[in-house]
Amino acid sequence: MSTKITVIGAGNVGATCANVLAIRNVSSEIVLLDVKQGISEGKAIDIMQSATLLGINSRVVGVTNDYQATAGSDVVIITSGIPRKPGMTREELIGVNAGIVKSVVDNVLAFTPAPIIIVVSNPMDTMCYLATKISGMPRNKVLGLGGALDSARFKYYLSKALNVNINNIEATVIGGHGDTTMVPLVSLATCKGVPVTHLLSKEALDEVVAATKVGGATLTGLLGTSAWYAPGAAAAAMAEAMLKDHRSIIPCGVLVDGEYGQSDLAIGVPVSLGKYGWEKIIEFPLSDAENEAFIASADATRKVNQALDSINI
Repeated sequence: MSTKITVIGAGNVGATCANVLAIRNVSSEIVLLDVKQGISEGKAIDIMQSATLLGINSRVVGVTNDYQATAGSDVVIITSGIPRKPGMTREELIGVNAGIVKSVVDNVLAFTPAPIIIVVSNPMDTMCYLATKISGMPRNKVLGLGGALDSARFKYYLSKALNVNINNIEATVIGGHGDTTMVPLVSLATCKGVPVTHLLSKEALDEVVAATKVGGATLTGLLGTSAWYAPGAAAAAMAEAMLKDHRSIIPCGVLVDGEYGQSDLAIGVPVSLGKYGWEKIIEFPLSDAENEAFIASADATRKVNQALDSINI
C-alpha cells in the first residue's frame, strides 16, 4: 500500500527527517516543502542521488510553498519556524512560530482533511496545543516531538555515566519540552532490566538529569543553532511507528484530558503509536518527587500557553 509523508520546512531538522525517512523506506513518497525557493528541491534531489548508495526506494520530491503537492498525506511533520540561538529559550520563539504553525496547519488541511500531524516547532508543547486546537481534529491525530527526543538524550547521558552501549538503556522523559520542565523518570530507568538506581549514585544520577534537561541548550551553544540529527531522527521514528502500526510506546506531546491529573494541555506523556495516531496514553507509576515535578511542569507549560491569547493569529 502506498503511503505519503510531508515534511514542512527544509532546514536542518526537516531535511534530516526526510533523509532518515528515505533511508528507512518508511513511506512510498516523501514531500519536502519550504518557503524559500529551491531549497527543498535541491535537498530532495541530493537525497535521491544517494538512493543507489543507501538502498532508498522511497520517492522524495521537493516543492516551494506548493501545498497542493501535500494532498493525500498520511503524516505531516511541521519543522517550520525560527530555531534557537545561543542564550535563547524555546519560549522566546512563541510569537513568530505561532503564526507560522497556524499558517502551515491551515494550508495542509486545505488539501488533506485529517492527516496525522507531528509538531517539531518550538516551543513545542505550546505549538502542539495550538495545532490541536486550530485543526479541530481528534486529539489522537496531533503529536509533539518533545518526549521522544528528550528520552533519547536521557538514554545518551545514562549510557555515558554507565559506560555501556546506549541500546542497553530504557529510559523515559515526560513533562514539558523545556530546560526547566522536563521530568526524566529516574525511578523507572533501567540498563538491561536493572534499575539504574542500583548502578549509579544519587550524585551521578543528578548530574545525568541536569545534563538531560539542558541537552538542547548545550548543543545550541556548541553549534550556534538548534540541533538537527536527533530531532530529525526522532520525528522520523514517530512517523514510522504510526505508518507501520508498531504500537510502540514513545513519550510524545499530546493533549491530555484527565490523564496524569491534567486537562486542556499538550504535554509529554508515554503513548502507544499506531496507524491511527496515538492510540492510548500509558500512565506510568511515578515517585512522589516525579509527580510533583510533573505538576510543576504542567503549570509552567500552561503559563506559556497563555501567551497565545495576546498573539493575533
